[in-house]
Amino acid sequence: MARYTGPTTKIARKLGAPIFKEDKAYEKRPYPPGQHGNSRRRSKKSEYAIQLMEKQKAKFTYGILEKQFRNLFETASQSKGVTGEELLKLCEVRLDNIVYRLGLSPTRQGARQLVSHRHILVNGKLVNIPSYSLKPGDKVSIRERSKNLEVIQKSLSNTSFTSDEWLVWNADSFEGILVEFPSREQIPEEIKEQLIVELYSK
Repeated sequence: MARYTGPTTKIARKLGAPIFKEDKAYEKRPYPPGQHGNSRRRSKKSEYAIQLMEKQKAKFTYGILEKQFRNLFETASQSKGVTGEELLKLCEVRLDNIVYRLGLSPTRQGARQLVSHRHILVNGKLVNIPSYSLKPGDKVSIRERSKNLEVIQKSLSNTSFTSDEWLVWNADSFEGILVEFPSREQIPEEIKEQLIVELYSK
């Protein structure tokens, strides 16, 4: 399965956002990488460059490669809703992202690993495809013999997740339910989705 495995801090600095979550190196130098650091005068970015950067930010945030992201955009553009918002909704209901949102892993990379290593069930059946798209009513749970995994227990004990209108977690049964697709207001990611729509519309 293809995925990005390069330096994360460099990408975060380039895009100007801590897209890989906690990153002390980024906090110390939250400016673009380069030999002259923050003192270098940088030319004004073109409209295309700004749009491209926003797309890259979304792709790296959700851990999606170009072909998959393009397919999600095509699906979103055929829906009845606002294309940009529909695109983010499709990113949010990917199985790896839901596992991350439920607090089973502190990062999306870790959530992707839990899925691919066969620790996660959807509606009682094992699913090891991180890009699997969930539908309202789907239940996500932890495989019985995986419930005591240290990485999962540690993440759950440190998570600040509280059940929302669109996503509910039952700590007693170790089960999460996707109640409905999230609205744009319920998606915390600081992504300007309209710029992505404008880029793909050219």
